[in-house]
Amino acid sequence: MGSLDRKGRVALLSIASNSILIMLKVIAGVLSGSVSIISEAIHSSMDLVASFIAFFSVRTSSKPADREHPYGHGKIENISAIAEGVLIFVAAALIIKEAIEKILHPAELEYATLGISVMLVAVVVNILVSRKLYQVGKEEDSMALEADALHLKTDVYTSLGVALGLLLIKLTGIAILDPIVAILVALLIIKEAWELCSNAVNFLLDTRLTDDEEEKIISIINNYSDQFGDFHKLKTRKAGNMKHIDFHITVAPDATVEEMHRLIGSFKKDMCEEFTYTRVSVHVDHYPVANQSLPSAGD
Repeated sequence: MGSLDRKGRVALLSIASNSILIMLKVIAGVLSGSVSIISEAIHSSMDLVASFIAFFSVRTSSKPADREHPYGHGKIENISAIAEGVLIFVAAALIIKEAIEKILHPAELEYATLGISVMLVAVVVNILVSRKLYQVGKEEDSMALEADALHLKTDVYTSLGVALGLLLIKLTGIAILDPIVAILVALLIIKEAWELCSNAVNFLLDTRLTDDEEEKIISIINNYSDQFGDFHKLKTRKAGNMKHIDFHITVAPDATVEEMHRLIGSFKKDMCEEFTYTRVSVHVDHYPVANQSLPSAGD
């Protein structure tokens, strides 16, 4: 339950910071007439919705397995990451639309200094919050929090870009730089959205764990190779922050239930110590010869 509280608190921090920054950006954008600032307000609005999605998804994903969801609720985080990615695409489209209108109907900027100041405040706030989100997301293996951190990290770069554009406009008087910067912001967040959705879809399709993780699993199994014949049909996947490990071992027909219970318990203990949030399922097959050389895991 402590894990849930921690993830929930940091998700609420993201909601609070985004809410404040949206208000500041809207005020600065309206006063200055800058489409790049307005684009940042739109971006932050999408981030706010994403923060709410992340908050509710981490609460749901932490619920224990039940009759309707015997494997738990972890995939809600992957689904929420896709939803957040779609929102980023929507934000980018709105930004490009506003920027094109500004190119077709240019206008002089006012209060550029105010806009630059708001963007720099957004940079500092988003650096601090995104670092916290990323730290907790990594420690708790939460894709929803990591996705939220990615949003805010992108906000850092886009806010810096907008601040630089406003500074150049202030120095040169070339107003068309404002919508050009806004379009560059949109292209950057489109790239972010694609990567986010791609990663989330991979997990929904039950993509296996990384090569490094599977090598560690095989190493743990091999530590007990003198207690069984071989292992095969290694399957791994990830749902939310929960890693699922499934494999078969062959044992002699005279192996006792107690011996197998102790062996499987050792597998589970070692793997759960190596990987946070792990479920291990071991299938026992009888084989006439108890000790054979280990085949590869994919056999």
